[in-house]
Amino acid sequence: MAKYTLLKKDGRARRGSFETVHGTVQTPVFMNVGTAGAIKGAVSADDLEEIETQIMLCNTYHLHVRTGDRLIKEMGGLHRFTSWKGPILTDSGGFQVYSLSSLRNIKEEGVSFKSHVDGHTIFMGPEESIQIQSNLGSTIAMAFDECPSARAEREYVTQSVKRTERWLIRCINEMKRLNVLDDTVNKEQLLFGINQGAVFDDIRTENADRITELDLDGYAIGGLAVGETHEEMYHVLDVTVPHLPEDKPVYLMGVGTPENIVEAVYRGVDFFDCVYPSRNARHGQLYTKRGKLNLKNRAYEKDDRPIEEGCMCPACRRYSRSYIRHLLKAGEMLGLRLCVTHNLYFYNHLCTDIRAAIDAGHYEDFRKEFLSGYNALSD
Repeated sequence: MAKYTLLKKDGRARRGSFETVHGTVQTPVFMNVGTAGAIKGAVSADDLEEIETQIMLCNTYHLHVRTGDRLIKEMGGLHRFTSWKGPILTDSGGFQVYSLSSLRNIKEEGVSFKSHVDGHTIFMGPEESIQIQSNLGSTIAMAFDECPSARAEREYVTQSVKRTERWLIRCINEMKRLNVLDDTVNKEQLLFGINQGAVFDDIRTENADRITELDLDGYAIGGLAVGETHEEMYHVLDVTVPHLPEDKPVYLMGVGTPENIVEAVYRGVDFFDCVYPSRNARHGQLYTKRGKLNLKNRAYEKDDRPIEEGCMCPACRRYSRSYIRHLLKAGEMLGLRLCVTHNLYFYNHLCTDIRAAIDAGHYEDFRKEFLSGYNALSD
């Protein structure tokens, strides 16, 4: 069961609805990143519901290494294991192939690499990646791919993309096999393919055309935010998105900042994920409509205002900047929890505002106003 409905277009910006077996996602949407089945910062499933999270992203590689996808399958899959009822997207492990470059060996069959936990050798190919994601029972599984550096040589990128296309066919076949087995956790698991090509226009568009022919449940653009400039990233989106189907969701992987999201929506992207809001929050860096503030700065020591005036997140409704700064300085977990909750709320509600602007046909005005005011803070 999967149905993407394009509700409204405003320029290239798209307002959609994506129905899944675990609920309907209103797009554009930010996926809150729960790497190991939880948002870092002691944020619970109840908290995610309170801040109106629609979808969570979990990490295939990390859950395979700890605690193990087979154990999670025995426990009923990720939804039952985490008590999160909404949609879950699992990445394929492909980005870990990129990030563990010094520990990997890529072949046609798949990739061998060393675990970052204990150093033991792990082999992961398309079939293994899909098997792990099937054990997890996520709503959306990502195809296994290689993520070449944005600065990789053209010849390498060409061969890498061709291999990723071959891997995609293997992912499709393996998911078809698994989704009819009696003990499969989620027999309606969806598959998104991933567009690659570094910063080469023709490789990107040719790959987009080829994977579009496979009629997948959704399409991701990978291999960005890995060394290119923001201008190069936006150019890749300008060139690539028109080659992806209009009746399927488009997901920009691992991106990004609030400005990145606003600009990518302008270019037709529906789904986003990024560790920035939770990671930065744990260091006291908090997002507001006027930019990012560092709550550890001494300027906020006696500041009795909320993190952001008018924000309705649990932190801003009750606590002052002064108190939350004190918690961070004292090493109290509550400080991290409040900061992470605020940042995730900010990202979720940025997407709420984006959807409202597209619905009203005013996205261009919203984009200009947001970007002009976002960097007003000096810290």
